[in-house]
Amino acid sequence: MKILISGSHGLVGSALAQSLAKDDHEVFSLVRHAANAGAREIEWHPNHGRLNPQDIEGFDVVIHLAGESIPSGRRSDEKKRTIRESRTKGTTLLSQTLAQLSQPPSVFLSASAIGYYGNRGDEVLTEGSAPGKDFLSSVCVEWEEATRPASEKGIRTVLTRFGIILDSHGGALAKMLTPFRM
Repeated sequence: MKILISGSHGLVGSALAQSLAKDDHEVFSLVRHAANAGAREIEWHPNHGRLNPQDIEGFDVVIHLAGESIPSGRRSDEKKRTIRESRTKGTTLLSQTLAQLSQPPSVFLSASAIGYYGNRGDEVLTEGSAPGKDFLSSVCVEWEEATRPASEKGIRTVLTRFGIILDSHGGALAKMLTPFRM
């Protein structure tokens, strides 16, 4: 399969790209710098609304993982704005561009987060549960809504609500282990 990944240099994206490549898939990365054709990169600029539709024509699957790290740094108003915009702008641009293609992918997989549900204590939650009412919940609602153009085009759109990422090399676990490393 020919697969395009945004956020392929992040913790989840890099592991996924390696795994897919090992399974002999053609893996390309959406990058926010001048693309290196030999490295299977495609340039895009989500903050400026730039993505050439011709560059992403003919992929079987598009996986969208890009976005500002949620757990890093203090949640100032600026950090909140960056978190929201990094998800909504990029997802909107990618979804709208996919919807324009003459050969769209059969699947558009877009990351989201369990923050969708908010802090609900011991309440049992399912995929059908309503969103929470806090900052991250509102971000997730907008983030998921941004996939609508692809879905309405008939592209199978899958929303993956990730929990806390635990890996000793990055994510929340690495931060928790830092005080114990010498």
